[in-house]
Amino acid sequence: MPDFAKMRDQMENGAGFIAALDQSGGSTPKALALYGVDAAEYDSEEAMFAEIQRMRARIMTAPDFTSQKVIGTILFEKTLGEQIEGQAVPSYLWDKRGVVPFLKIDKGLMEERDDVQVLKPIPGLADTLAAAREMGVYGTKERSVVHGANAAGVDAIVANQFEVAHAVIEAGMVPIIEPEVNIKSATKAEAEALLADALMRHTEQLGDGQNIMLKLTLPEQPGLYDALADHPRVMRVVALSGGYSTQDASARLAQNHKMIASFSRALTEGLQRDMDEDGFRAALGSNIDQIYRASIA
Repeated sequence: MPDFAKMRDQMENGAGFIAALDQSGGSTPKALALYGVDAAEYDSEEAMFAEIQRMRARIMTAPDFTSQKVIGTILFEKTLGEQIEGQAVPSYLWDKRGVVPFLKIDKGLMEERDDVQVLKPIPGLADTLAAAREMGVYGTKERSVVHGANAAGVDAIVANQFEVAHAVIEAGMVPIIEPEVNIKSATKAEAEALLADALMRHTEQLGDGQNIMLKLTLPEQPGLYDALADHPRVMRVVALSGGYSTQDASARLAQNHKMIASFSRALTEGLQRDMDEDGFRAALGSNIDQIYRASIA
């Protein structure tokens, strides 16, 4: 069993960012297309996931993908059954790269109501959490979406997130709560203010040992989430790129001094399957360095 105390110290105090390599069924085709893999090149879901796993393995084995800049990474559930260099992915990440593994556990979103989309029910959650912890996974990530400044909707999405978070905590893991605010929302700033208040109300109800992390859209008002970052029950506040380019996301992140990055699209921006290894590693290294520097600014 890995040293979870050491993982906790890294997540609380480590300098760097959390890589998001958790593309699921719905987002995988787009991620592969950006990587230069056309949908016509795979004829089944199994083949599609094999392609994305090859991309992920290429990223995770790159020289710059270590705890010097990448302190954690979020994995898709199917990735847990894969191996890199003869090791299960979670143990490879921690033993060979020094990177703390997290697991994406959400199963999609409910239909929009009150300007939000809450999490769909997560069947077999207790079994999933027990198996993941046994494999050395430190925590989870669960994403839902806020589309507008609707107080009832924001209250509902935060309550839904904390309900799942309590199940994760009971399993001995740390949840990354992710109520994303749509960057195209006409009321983004107002929605973020409502969200900050709702998150604080629920966080204040957590007891000793009930620690969480938050993954939030980069806010219109820099520093909006600083009070949450300072809360003793919040280990870290991390930022999602939400569709911003690497450059834009990094610039916004640099204005939020108590957030670190947890980027997906920004991390893989410009990477192509047909690149030779030197070119691929140079492009990835440049993205990692830019995100790292914004995270420690």
